Formats: sequence, C-alpha cells, structure tokens
Amino acid sequence: MDTIATLQDILEYVDEHITDEISPDLLAARAGFSTWHFCRVFQWGTGYSVMAYVRNRRLAFAACELASGRRIIDISLEYGFETHSGFSKAFRRYFGCSPGTYRLHAHCDRPFPPSLPRTNNYLTGGIILEPKFVTLPAVKLAGYAIKTTSSDGENSKAIPDFWSDYMSDGRMDKLHAESFLKKHDEYGACFPEDPETGEFEYVIGVEPKDDAVIPDGYHVCTLPPATYAVFSTLPCNAANFVSAIQGTWNYVFNEWFPKSGYEYAPDSADFELYDDRCMSDAGKVCDIYIPVVKK
Repeated sequence: MDTIATLQDILEYVDEHITDEISPDLLAARAGFSTWHFCRVFQWGTGYSVMAYVRNRRLAFAACELASGRRIIDISLEYGFETHSGFSKAFRRYFGCSPGTYRLHAHCDRPFPPSLPRTNNYLTGGIILEPKFVTLPAVKLAGYAIKTTSSDGENSKAIPDFWSDYMSDGRMDKLHAESFLKKHDEYGACFPEDPETGEFEYVIGVEPKDDAVIPDGYHVCTLPPATYAVFSTLPCNAANFVSAIQGTWNYVFNEWFPKSGYEYAPDSADFELYDDRCMSDAGKVCDIYIPVVKK
C-alpha cells in the first residue's frame, strides 16, 4: 500500500477499536513501520500526533453518546478516561465546553468515517458562519422560568413545550402589555446546570426599564456580564426556523468551538435573542449569544 492508503487503514482501525487499548507501537506494527517513522508519517498525513488523534476521536464518539442520557462517568470510562475530571478537562479542551453544557445544547450523530485527505470547513448549508464578538454588562430579565434537565433528552421536549404554552395561554400577551418593558425583544436564556441535580433553569423574558417595579408573578433574574460570540441563524421560513436554530447550536459546539481558540465561559448563561427579524413568516433570523473566554 502507498502511504495514504496505509494511513487510511490506520484511521479506520482506530474507529473500529475506539474503546480498546491503542498505542503508537500497535499502530506502527499494523502499518509495517518503525514507531519513530510511523509517528512522523502520521503527523504529516493527518496534522495530529498519533495519540492526540486517538484522544480527539474518542472524544467525538463520547460526544455522540452524551445525547443518550447515560451517566457521564460511564461514558468517560468506556472511552478510556480513568476519571470524570480527566474526561471533563479533555472534553473542554477539545469542544470548548463541559460535557454537561454540550449535552444541554448540541447533539451530534456518530462521527463520519475518517477520510484522507481531510478537510475541515466551517460550513452550514454551504454558508460560512462566523460570529461577531460583543461584551455586555449584566442584563436583568423579567418573565417566566422552568427547571429541566438534559437527562434522557428531557430539555429537548420541555423547552419547546414551554414556548408553546407561553405563546398560547395568554402569558406572552400579558407580559408584552406590561408598562415596565424597556423593549419587546424576547430572551430564551439557559442558566448553568446544578452539578448535584443536573437541573438547569430556562427563562423566557424581556428587559424591564431601569428601576422598574416588577409585579408579583414574574420570574426576575440577571444574565451575568460576559463577552459573547454571537451567531445569527440563516434566514428561513417559519417551518424551518426551529431546525435552523438547532443546526446553528450544533455547528457552534461541533465545528466552531474546537477550532476557535475560545471556550465556554464558566458561571455564565447563554441565550437566544428574538427581535423584529423573527416576526415575519419568511426570512426569520435569531441571534445566539454564547459566553466565551480565550483558552
């Protein structure tokens, strides 16, 4: 076999044995090279050291498993990480966020089979998505809240149901008729997960006027000050709006974060912002604000 074919065979072998013990010596023997020579050929062909590639591939498979609702510690052990903390640190380095945050927002299918030559384009529907960066002070919100969890995908049903009820049971009209509103833009905010229970708070809210008195019955909270990477969803019609938003979330966590040089800011909240661009039946756009810090 030529070098490219040999490396392709090695990449396929890694996928087939992703939960087994893998070492440079083992892979070099399969390739028929000395370990020294194999490591350099592998680096040349893939752009990664041998074990960095194996680790990243295991993390990609583990990310797929997170949507299953399995315990994070069980996933980490299956993919060769001896401790929860070791897995979490490696996951954050690669994906830019904790496994828990990833499970809240993003879902990925089983990783595509490896292929050489490899190209990693930041594409969603053929269009490059690049964020703008903004730094915001603390933002006060008034509205409604639920507590949910990502276990067994509960949040994927609970949050859409929350929005549906909010829009149909009179709460939306009531909120937007209040005199304390600063503006009518709506926030869909996700606050940090409780590490003990796995629950997190999701808020539908608006910004009240400064020093406004908020009547009883509304949930009041504050988004911490942060620097955000802001992604705008691709314009679409109403029927495709939800899938466009979820597709953008998946892009951010599966494509952008690993290569960006940023990671999800700890102790922060992310949110979707729904303004006038969401009101029409065609050309709907939503902005997604992700709190970030430099790695």
